[in-house]
Amino acid sequence: MTDLRVAIAPDSFKGTATAIEVTNALAEGWLTVRPGDTVLRMPLADGGEGTLDAFELAVPGARRMPVTVTGPDGRDVDASWILLPDNSGVIELAVTSGITLLDPLQPMDAHTVGFGQAIAAALDSGVDRLVLAIGGSSSTDGGLGALTALGAVFADADGNPVVPGGRGLGAVASVDVSKLRPVPAGGATILSDVTNPLLGNAGAARIFGPQKGADEAQVAELDAGLARLATLLGTDPDTTGAGAAGGTGFGLLAWGAVIAAGADAVGDVVRAPEAVASASVILTGEGRFDGQSDAGKVPSYARSLAEQSGATPMLVAGAITAEPAGFTEAVSLTELAGSADAAMADTVHWLREAGARLARTV
Repeated sequence: MTDLRVAIAPDSFKGTATAIEVTNALAEGWLTVRPGDTVLRMPLADGGEGTLDAFELAVPGARRMPVTVTGPDGRDVDASWILLPDNSGVIELAVTSGITLLDPLQPMDAHTVGFGQAIAAALDSGVDRLVLAIGGSSSTDGGLGALTALGAVFADADGNPVVPGGRGLGAVASVDVSKLRPVPAGGATILSDVTNPLLGNAGAARIFGPQKGADEAQVAELDAGLARLATLLGTDPDTTGAGAAGGTGFGLLAWGAVIAAGADAVGDVVRAPEAVASASVILTGEGRFDGQSDAGKVPSYARSLAEQSGATPMLVAGAITAEPAGFTEAVSLTELAGSADAAMADTVHWLREAGARLARTV
């Protein structure tokens, strides 16, 4: 049996296993079958949950910077951001204002204040550049909360500050940006795997609102509020990615940030193309492989790396609901475990089993 070089480069399985845990479990399973193989562990991210982990593991000298922020439901959250050796700050919305911080969901009241507070903390430390990972959001507030934390004042018709969250969007009549903190000299890059516009049938409220608990009437109310915000901030709501993170992409664009495809941008920073160039197999994965997985998410990025290097691409996902085109082999944990509940109850175990199963196919 010829020993192989295997790159394991998955995203997190949201809510059940971090990208690092997924990587390690797949590696352990693979090595039980092919112990002589060289395994390169490279957890990736697309701007959602696990982005900080990917940067911390892949960039020598990266440092965790603890910060306590106001979570999406008003409770304090102990979070952190990453300071890179080049004096860039990486902030992840999922750990400050993410949907996994809520139980139950609060479609009208969840907000991004904590995300803005973490950005402010990085600015206070003197970073030259910001990398803003905005996947995994809990709210549809157009970034109103984050911009408020950065100094903007959103007021109602009586001149009173509106409440944070989607509910406040409907009351916004004016915005004062005179005290809004500027983007750092090196700029701010938004990492997102979402290409949706801000408004309409493909927009933030209509597409992602229901996932955050919004009913039909609330979706309509949130979309109208986002339209009001767009009028006040003057940025084009049709910009690709403006609808990301409940419109937080739009708010950050209005602030002066620029948007980049999440998985590609993270991969470039951690030098994934160079790292996997000599691999014979690239094994990737995510919690759910579906119709959106080809829109800049980690599996499509890893598959493109395999195409460039001539490696064999393989996929593991908690559930596979779309044709895994382009992958030589694909394993669904739901099918492997017998049910979604069983797969989620012991995800790490089933990831090991998936790694072993794929190793046997080589």
